[in-house]
Amino acid sequence: MKKNNLDTDYWENRYQNQNIGWDIGEISNPIKKYINQISDKSIKVLIPGAGNSYEVEYLWESGFKNTYALDIAESPLNNLKMRIPSFPNKQSLHMDFFDLSMKFDLILEQTFFCALNPIFRKNYVLKMNDLLNTNGKLSGLFFDFELTENGPPFGGDKETYYRLFKDNFKIKTLESAYNSIEGRKDKELFFIFEKK
Repeated sequence: MKKNNLDTDYWENRYQNQNIGWDIGEISNPIKKYINQISDKSIKVLIPGAGNSYEVEYLWESGFKNTYALDIAESPLNNLKMRIPSFPNKQSLHMDFFDLSMKFDLILEQTFFCALNPIFRKNYVLKMNDLLNTNGKLSGLFFDFELTENGPPFGGDKETYYRLFKDNFKIKTLESAYNSIEGRKDKELFFIFEKK
């Protein structure tokens, strides 16, 4: 499989040129519904590959003040700061996800996993496990379509995700999302994985 050059410049150029087809302009329905049922707003939350950070914005406005946005590109983090001037700089992480060394109670996945070259998938699993506190959760959406050689996005399927995560996480939920937006209907899996 070809290794794509998905570095800082690649992603920054995508944002600068508005070549961001994954960006739906708002928080996705499944993640919004999941956030709405969380009662403890003091938890420490990470959105990796946050992009324009609609999840971060929704969390922040819902009272989750211990929320962090991480992206390898600076432009989308600047966009977040323009929308939420009060968002703390220390919680806006302009860096490579794999260089992060903090702990979180919840990590929300929204089009980050599918943006990584598949050769990094095992590293993603191990890093997610490492970043979570005991009983921490990784939750969000994975694309449910065939893995493409040329991406992003790089797809996958339920069985592949299960095999990839089962050794490091308790698979609580891994099901077709019933409330995806129209363009992603039957193409997303909602999941909740708990750190082992």
